[in-house]
Amino acid sequence: MVRVEPVWIEGYPFTAVQVELPKTTLLAITNSIGYAMCGALDVELLRTKLRHRNIVAMRATGVRTLDDLLAAPVESQTQAAEELGIYPGMPMREALAKLGAAAQNG
Repeated sequence: MVRVEPVWIEGYPFTAVQVELPKTTLLAITNSIGYAMCGALDVELLRTKLRHRNIVAMRATGVRTLDDLLAAPVESQTQAAEELGIYPGMPMREALAKLGAAAQNG
C-alpha cells in the first residue's frame, strides 16, 4: 500500500509518503528542496558519491510511522542540509521547518 498526504509544519506545506513493503515501511516527508526519510536513506552515499548533486536530506532511525518520523531527532544529514542549519539531534519538525522556510525564500 502507498499512502500520500499533505502535511503542514509550522505553516509550510509538505508531502508525506508511506510505502508498505514486505517486512518494512519506507517513510518520507518532502517539499520542493529536500526531504526527511526513515533509516532506509543512505546519507553516506549522498554525502560522498552524490555530493555534487547538493541534495538536502536528513534521516531518522527507529521510526515506523510518519508520526514517528516527525517526532524523531535527526540522526544524520547531508552537507546541503547542514548549510541550512540542520544538525544531528535536532528535532525533525524543526529541521523540516527550516526546509519550509528555505523553500519559501526561494
